[in-house]
Amino acid sequence: MARILVIDDEAPLRLNLVRFLRLEGHEVAEASDGEAGLMSVRHYPPDLIFCDLMMPRMNGMDLLTALQSDAALQNIPFFFISASAEPERLEEGLKLGASGYLTKPFNLSQISTILNAQLGRH
Repeated sequence: MARILVIDDEAPLRLNLVRFLRLEGHEVAEASDGEAGLMSVRHYPPDLIFCDLMMPRMNGMDLLTALQSDAALQNIPFFFISASAEPERLEEGLKLGASGYLTKPFNLSQISTILNAQLGRH
């Protein structure tokens, strides 16, 4: 079982992803924006983060930048989930240190693939 943080301002999407991850046996925390997500990561670092790109108060890029500047947090696998399919924007996230991204709408098999690859589940 891993601790996973889901950060997304779209409540229905966030809640569905949280529900799926809990059914898979993971401990899941959630946040509705980047500021709350950053506080959560600093309080209790997760094993993996799924984060929306565009959110109020602190967007996903700013959150990733904050995590990358902290040696204790910079190695947490970080995946963007975004409705924005702009290749330049997603490439920028990968250059900042994101492990990957999913474009909305995504399916749960894509999430399972990430979990297996990142958490070593077989």
